[in-house]
Amino acid sequence: MYLNHFGLSQAPFSLTPNTGFFFGLWPHVEALQVLQTALQTGEGFIKVTGEVGTGKTLICRKLINELPPGFNCAYLPNPYLSPTELRWAVANELGLKYSSDIDQQQLTGLIQQQLLALSAHGHSIVLVLDEAQALPDESLEALRLFTNLETENRKLLQVVLFGQPELDERLKLPSFRQLRQRITFSYNLRPLTWDETDAYICYRLAVAGCAGAPLFSPKLTRKIADASRGIPRLINILSHKALMLSFGEGSSHVNAAHVKGAILDTEDACNQTPFRWSTYVAIALMTLTAMFVALAMWGEDLRLLWGNSV
Repeated sequence: MYLNHFGLSQAPFSLTPNTGFFFGLWPHVEALQVLQTALQTGEGFIKVTGEVGTGKTLICRKLINELPPGFNCAYLPNPYLSPTELRWAVANELGLKYSSDIDQQQLTGLIQQQLLALSAHGHSIVLVLDEAQALPDESLEALRLFTNLETENRKLLQVVLFGQPELDERLKLPSFRQLRQRITFSYNLRPLTWDETDAYICYRLAVAGCAGAPLFSPKLTRKIADASRGIPRLINILSHKALMLSFGEGSSHVNAAHVKGAILDTEDACNQTPFRWSTYVAIALMTLTAMFVALAMWGEDLRLLWGNSV
């Protein structure tokens, strides 16, 4: 909607975890360093946790894209699976075909044989699970048993868990003490500081093609950092809405009213100013104006297209 207006080539604050926008902020770089070190040393279980929106999936994709030579990834983005479904999902990632004639004991044996064959050819298999807090208890135990598969020198399967803080709480239970003791490397993603938030916003705009004067002043990025609590997903949402409001007014940059409007329009943002109905009406008018401008531009494009076709 506002790309041409601000001279951007792509959306700078999309919620899709695009590794092309990976900035290399310290918490994300440190998490990747921990993961790569753990994989190189052959550890069985590795865990990364963080609040919703802190960038776990982006780090997960970055890890998969940059695995060291000799490592192969089996990726499960949706781990809400029963033990049987989990085994078959792993088997499928290893290249085994489903058969209803194979029972669970046979399937475990086939997985072990496949892992041994891959290991003999110099392949190290990494099983990566995103949203691991969704794993049922029985499936967590089945996952632990996978790490019993090993040679005299190393594990046949390394497991990387990405999850929300609820995963840490579950692993504190006595019933998961065996699994907890096998997690030799772990990392907890923290929110971004104000300086990191400012650099993050500027970097994403630069990647998206912004080459002129800064669209956000440092004072405004501080407001966004405070309201978002340093959570990258909320930073993206607030920045995107502020740009929409600025575009709706035909402004060349974002001002304090645009950021305030974005904060008030975002449920999970921390609004530290008293709510006034006049502010709400102003936000609504700015949003409607942006919509009408976009519709007018779209209508003009359609008229030109129709005129050219005639």
